[in-house]
Amino acid sequence: MALTSPRRTALSDQVISELRNQITTGAWPVGSRIPTEPELVDQLGVARNTVREAVRALAHNGLLDIRQGSGTYVVATSELAGVMHRRFADADPRDIAELRSTLESSAARLAAQRRTDRDLRQLEELLARREAAWAAGETEPFVAADSALHMAVVAASHNEALAAVYADLGHVLHDWLRDDVGQELRPEKHMDHARLVAAIRAGDAETAAREAASYAPTCLTGRV
Repeated sequence: MALTSPRRTALSDQVISELRNQITTGAWPVGSRIPTEPELVDQLGVARNTVREAVRALAHNGLLDIRQGSGTYVVATSELAGVMHRRFADADPRDIAELRSTLESSAARLAAQRRTDRDLRQLEELLARREAAWAAGETEPFVAADSALHMAVVAASHNEALAAVYADLGHVLHDWLRDDVGQELRPEKHMDHARLVAAIRAGDAETAAREAASYAPTCLTGRV
């Protein structure tokens, strides 16, 4: 993927665009370490300073995190997601939980009204994957499947603005869920999502909204 350009500013923009494309397409997933500076120089066929400038620009925009002595890691898939990640990184977990509940309740109500057969197949598949991971006691696969199921509910709302906001908050919500679950899957942490999927399948908007809003985590217990 060597790049050429007669002007350094244009070349820098091309490198930024190429690196961003690696992130947004999932070639470099969130949490992964990107290639080293020398590796990027070889891959792109540009000067080290150009690569460094592009990496710093994406770090400034919140997509990358430069960790001295460790490498550079992907932390968000878009500039807005990066802003969201920085903005809410130190937020009260209870506030994040309430924000999630509000967004997902609205999305579930719409999903019950608008879901397609394809949406239902996706929800059923993710629900099965979630429950299988729980039964096997596999924490990371469970967190991944649970996050994907909630994302699929929002996608089934067919409200692009709502889905975009939720996606940009996705990494914050995933981190919050990971912390709430802890290192082990304990019985008292399990929340039945089958009723939510059933309500969406039945077109029962109020039940779907109520189910989505009821998934209050332990951090909300006792909140006034």
